[in-house]
Amino acid sequence: MNIPTLPVLRPEDRVPLQAHLDDLTKPTGSLGRLERLGLQLAWIAGTPKPADPEAWILTFGGDHGVAAQGVSAFPQEVTPQMVANMAAGGAAICALCRANRITHRIIDVGVAVPCSFPGVVQRNVVRGTGDVAAGPAMTRAQAEACLQAGIDTVAELPKRPFALMGLGEMGIANSTIAALLACAFAGLTPEEAVGPGTGIHREVLAHKVAVVRQALERHRPDPKDPLGVLASLGGAEFGAMAGAMLAGAARGWAVIVDGYIAGAAALVALALEPRLRDFLVWSHRSAEPGASRLLERLDIEPVLDLELRLGEGTGAALAVPILRSACAVMREMATFSAAGVANADV
Repeated sequence: MNIPTLPVLRPEDRVPLQAHLDDLTKPTGSLGRLERLGLQLAWIAGTPKPADPEAWILTFGGDHGVAAQGVSAFPQEVTPQMVANMAAGGAAICALCRANRITHRIIDVGVAVPCSFPGVVQRNVVRGTGDVAAGPAMTRAQAEACLQAGIDTVAELPKRPFALMGLGEMGIANSTIAALLACAFAGLTPEEAVGPGTGIHREVLAHKVAVVRQALERHRPDPKDPLGVLASLGGAEFGAMAGAMLAGAARGWAVIVDGYIAGAAALVALALEPRLRDFLVWSHRSAEPGASRLLERLDIEPVLDLELRLGEGTGAALAVPILRSACAVMREMATFSAAGVANADV
């Protein structure tokens, strides 16, 4: 497969954007993090005045064979049930998208049973992955097909010169897969990467750590072979999110990374194309312990810290109005000279 080609974001192009930001009618830096977000979004958009962006959230569904190891508080049948709930508009991500002018898509890329509900995009590659504690999650061809499913999903979105696109997921036991990918790509230990996920108790948490360690020892992932790591340890929705991230950035869009699961998918995408980093906005600091450690390892400052740990794309949806506000500051504020306002002397 061909990895989407990303636009080149040159550091020198930030200089006039920063000058525009500093000339707006406010003390320099007084809007704090919002200014840094506005600068990044203007850089991605290629203009000091980015338009009010449309926004999409893509939620990919997938099941995981490792659920058989008892690493989740919920049974696997919850995955298709929640996909149906999303299709009916009843999930948290649906409510947040409606509240924030976001178009939501739910895509079956790896759910174990058919999800032929109205409104679900059908891109199933595998009916649930294999148990990573006993063997590979997928074949290499299936992992590649999952990446392509994400790319193809973005290809069906309307073409816009600049937009916001967030990635989310639904899949029981996918926090175990996120932990595995965080270990493989970011060098976290199983103890650092594993958390309670959907709310498991202490004994199950210790078992989950052991399952992750066993899988790492079995597969010995090589981060220089991201497709191989995705095949051996990953999941369908992880591959699809990674492909969608690359495809969104290739369009010149800002890509919003939602929480720990999407963050682990971003590790796959970044291993395939390191320049993706400039296009990523990390929506929030998840309450999942491994998520904070991953952000620290990557030196990432997320937009929000609301103790979220749901997934689905909920953090990305909550970040959208803040990112739109950052664009509005860049686009709509007057400059000192235009407004006839005296600037600071120093």
